[in-house]
Amino acid sequence: MSAAGLEIVCPTLADTQALAARVAALVRPGDVLVLSGGLGAGKTSFTAGLAAGLGVEEPVVSPTFVLVRRYRSGFMPLIHVDVYRLGSINEFDDLEVFELARDGVLVIEWGDAVDAAIPEDQLRVMFTVGEDGSRTIGLLPFGSWSQRPLEVLE
Repeated sequence: MSAAGLEIVCPTLADTQALAARVAALVRPGDVLVLSGGLGAGKTSFTAGLAAGLGVEEPVVSPTFVLVRRYRSGFMPLIHVDVYRLGSINEFDDLEVFELARDGVLVIEWGDAVDAAIPEDQLRVMFTVGEDGSRTIGLLPFGSWSQRPLEVLE
C-alpha cells in the first residue's frame, strides 16, 4: 500500500462492517467507492456496514442479480451496484448510476471491470482474505479522498 493508502486487518466480518461504518463518517454526497476482491471477500458485508453507518434501516443484500439496489432510509441515499455480470462498459453506462447517486454514495462491487467509466475521485477498497478468514482491507484514496483523514479509521 502506498503512503497515501491504508491497510487494516479485520479478523471477522463484524470488524469489516465496523470499519465500513467508520468510513461512512467520511463520505459526502456524490462519493464513489470502488470495491474489489474475490467471491466471498466481504464486499457486500462492507457495504452493509457502510449502510448502517449512514443510518440505512433495511437489510443490505448483494445486487448481483438485479445489478443495482437503492437504499433511501439513511441520512444520505446509498446506491449499491454489482457489475460482475455486465458484458461491457456500455451496459454499465446504461445503468446511469452516477445520476442515481448524485445526492448520495455510490458503491461499485467488482469495479475493476468498469474502471474506464469510473471518475478519478474515488476511494478504492481492496479485499484480501487470509487463510484464517481474516480480511486485509486496503483503502486507496484518489481525488478529494486524498484530503480526508483516513487515519481515523485505524
